[in-house]
Amino acid sequence: MFETVENYYHSKKEPIKSCLLALKEIILRLDPLITETQKWGMPCFCYKNRIFCYLSIDSKKDIPYIMMVEGRHLDIPALESGNRSKMKVFYVDPNADFDLVTINHIMQEALNLYRTGLLTTSTKNT
Repeated sequence: MFETVENYYHSKKEPIKSCLLALKEIILRLDPLITETQKWGMPCFCYKNRIFCYLSIDSKKDIPYIMMVEGRHLDIPALESGNRSKMKVFYVDPNADFDLVTINHIMQEALNLYRTGLLTTSTKNT
């Protein structure tokens, strides 16, 4: 059965569920052109119809993270690439206060890739 985005969040245990829901709100409030959908079973966020980040949970660490799709273009020490060549992640401790300064910095830098034209977006209105 297809799992909706809202079901994804509500199927998680606490404190991960609350952490993911808070991250969702932070991301959606960054810009009115950001929309949420679901891809590959994860919440996915688009800017002008172009995917720029996902929310997921590291299965080994059991910790949420924000995955930046174009992370290779972001030179931010808080982002980890691991063995990925394109994407980078930012882990979020669900038991601690968010580092909002770092999260906002990462998000604004990612959005600026599209706003400045370094990366293109769709011109379709949806």
